Amino acid sequence: MASDWRTCTVDQIKADDGRAIAIGPFGSRMKADRYVADGVPVIRGNNISDTRTLVGDLVFVSDETADELRSCNVFPGDLVFPHRGAIGQVGIVPSDQMSRYILSSSLMKLTCNQDLVDPLFIFYFFRSQDGRHALLQNASTVGTPGIGQPLASLRSISVPVPPLPEQRAIAHILGTLDDKIELNQRMNETLEAKARALFKSWFVDFDPVRAKAEGRDPGLPKPFADLFPDSFVDSELEEIPKGWETRSLYESAEFINGAAFKSEDFCDPIQGLPIVKIAELKDGISAQTKFSDRVMDPKQLIDTGELLYSWSGSPDTSLDAFLWTKGRGLLNQHIFKVVTPTIAEKRFVYYLLKFLRPTLVEIARNKQTTGLGHVTVADMKRLYVCSPPLKVLLAFDNRVAPLFDRAFKNTIQNQTLAALRDTLLLKLISGELRVKDAEGVCERVCA
Repeated sequence: MASDWRTCTVDQIKADDGRAIAIGPFGSRMKADRYVADGVPVIRGNNISDTRTLVGDLVFVSDETADELRSCNVFPGDLVFPHRGAIGQVGIVPSDQMSRYILSSSLMKLTCNQDLVDPLFIFYFFRSQDGRHALLQNASTVGTPGIGQPLASLRSISVPVPPLPEQRAIAHILGTLDDKIELNQRMNETLEAKARALFKSWFVDFDPVRAKAEGRDPGLPKPFADLFPDSFVDSELEEIPKGWETRSLYESAEFINGAAFKSEDFCDPIQGLPIVKIAELKDGISAQTKFSDRVMDPKQLIDTGELLYSWSGSPDTSLDAFLWTKGRGLLNQHIFKVVTPTIAEKRFVYYLLKFLRPTLVEIARNKQTTGLGHVTVADMKRLYVCSPPLKVLLAFDNRVAPLFDRAFKNTIQNQTLAALRDTLLLKLISGELRVKDAEGVCERVCA
């Protein structure tokens, strides 16, 4: 640590406020029946991401409920930590149009004394290896992970405290990288929305066919418009465009299930490949990832660019299509590798699975046990979809391929940016790397 840095406990850097360190409400005071359509947003563990941004769906409580639970209110710049479940994570309350949020029962909060510390610097400290270790050191791993005395544990954690200008400079460097990551994520949301809207227009609502059937201009260039018929026929899916077909979802691609690995199949990471489970689909390769040098079936090898579908797990976070971006790996059970003859068909099936997610989740919920659900091959064989002629599918791909490919490149770039951010984070927080040296690296990458 640099000579002009101090070490303080969290208790010493908290704001001079009796509610600066607090825990979320007891479960009985924050039941789902208190949620309303609009009001004060509730931050839950699944809203914390690997950047400063809150992700996922927010739920709300009324202003009256938030006032009643005033000690659990959090404001822009406050830090939030799970004390149950995903211990070791940290989030920061955003400065947006919301004037306040409220903690869920599984979180605790810290309001910093901004005359001593920059909240964003402290956020990044807790994102570092040392910060995560400090959060985890008093956690129990029996059953659901939890901290027995969460507030006392949080208060006792030691944090490095450089001079305030250097804190702000470090936070700015790391924040610039997060800004670029978040910009790419927002761009991907826009690209994805455009592609999904086109899929729905052409293959669910059949807008070009309806326009031609009603004598209207379909609003497409003539070569594209000529590919669509001007009438419908009856099918298992009610009306579909004339000349199109229906088939089961299972027939739309080859669905290859992952292998059932056992403890004796695990090996040293240097010798083997990562076993890709649902956790790796969402969070990437981590310290918890198992490795194996045993290939059950060559078809279960995966690499960057593979389309995967998790058919089992929590309906809220799983049961979805994913594009794998983390290199070679071995596919675990409960995940399908989705194989199609051409890249154009892969893109079509990707958007098909995305569109069908609510239907597949509902199927899984009807069979849900202990919070988990699943979609079977039999379910996929019973679920019929509309299959367009190859020329229409290729016309669709002509329009969505640039969107799809740009989003995929953004995702790959975000992995590089996140790796750089985490490397700089470790060295800047420890004082091994000084601000001046890191600024040049950041500017080159984010230019």
